[in-house]
Amino acid sequence: MTAMDLGMSPRLEALHGRLTEMIAEEIAPLDEEFLAEVDKGDRWQFTPRQSEILEGLKARARAAGLWNLWLTDSARGPGLSTVEYAWLAEEMGKSHLAAEVFNCNAPDTGNMEVLERYGTPEQKARWLEPLMAGEIRSAYLMTEPDVASSDATNIAMRCERDGDQYVLNGEKWWATGAGDPRCAVYIVMVRTGGEEAPRHQRHSMLLVPADAEGVEIVRPMEVYGHDDAPHGHMHIRLSDVRVPVENIILGEGRGFEIAQGRLGPGRIHHCMRAIGQAEKALEMMCRRALEREAFGRKLATLGANFDHIAEARMEIEQARLLCLKAAWMMDRGDARAAAPWIHQIKVVAPNMALKVTDAAVQMFGAQGVSQDTPLARQWTALRTLRLADGPDAVHRRQVARTELRKYTQERI
Repeated sequence: MTAMDLGMSPRLEALHGRLTEMIAEEIAPLDEEFLAEVDKGDRWQFTPRQSEILEGLKARARAAGLWNLWLTDSARGPGLSTVEYAWLAEEMGKSHLAAEVFNCNAPDTGNMEVLERYGTPEQKARWLEPLMAGEIRSAYLMTEPDVASSDATNIAMRCERDGDQYVLNGEKWWATGAGDPRCAVYIVMVRTGGEEAPRHQRHSMLLVPADAEGVEIVRPMEVYGHDDAPHGHMHIRLSDVRVPVENIILGEGRGFEIAQGRLGPGRIHHCMRAIGQAEKALEMMCRRALEREAFGRKLATLGANFDHIAEARMEIEQARLLCLKAAWMMDRGDARAAAPWIHQIKVVAPNMALKVTDAAVQMFGAQGVSQDTPLARQWTALRTLRLADGPDAVHRRQVARTELRKYTQERI
């Protein structure tokens, strides 16, 4: 049996130390100042101070060699394995800005991975190079308002070929990052095949410039009353949008093939960042429990707070190990074998982090749900993560089907 090494190599330890130090000393201290700027002027444009903060940090990260760390198994990246990157992604989860500072932010990492793996030289030159340089941003348009997109075979956006162009008509929503003024390109999942084609060969992915004629931002989608400006999750209408046929990625009918290549790494990245958020919440909970007093005693000694803290630590450790195993399975190069582990962690990590964050909110009392701590914002993001890249029920279904196949030849 192949040995499973989930720890840090000496090289990774050095890299991890530099990244952790930069997050703690330079990035995280600027999170709240950056977010406070959103309400100054146009919410969907960066203020001069926001640009100064973000671009200054990005320049320092790039100079330090902490750039595009997500790109595994490629000569363009730093040569990290998925397991190694997972340790770094956890640290990035502890700061609002960190992932973007290192050019490791969703959905750009997934889109860059698609272009790096499947893009033509022309597509890479036009879109991948500026994305990897952190000069532009991108969005991924898959979910649709009128169908249950958790079953992606339902995706129905019309895409018809007209000579040397494709014509797109329909609506997409929850296009994360499409509100960002730097968002220059969308990767759009469309239907190109008819009923005669196999279900998983009816869809394709196209590159659509964000400023293409016929692209309309209908509205920003709110998450528990917040629009997440200036990043946003947009509802977009495409009306007779025309793109050249060379904007198709890999070829007609290969959308699901691309999607699986895109979503696997992205799910692990999300989960490791969620573990980082849980660690941050646990630290806040412990500090609060030791600093605050009620009824003449420290909060740590009241009620079941010992149990809450202990459970949080144990559940974080369990989730981390499962996530690292999923990453290790990916590193072995067999996407089909890795899939059940990715489905498992996509359920486990957000639920665990949400539970720990909720316990921290409770420890802070009313302050925990206010703007005075990052916990309410973190809770909202983690609750949303239970839907992003597939809801819990879909992942549980896949885990159960994998388990049942051990005992039957029937299609489950």
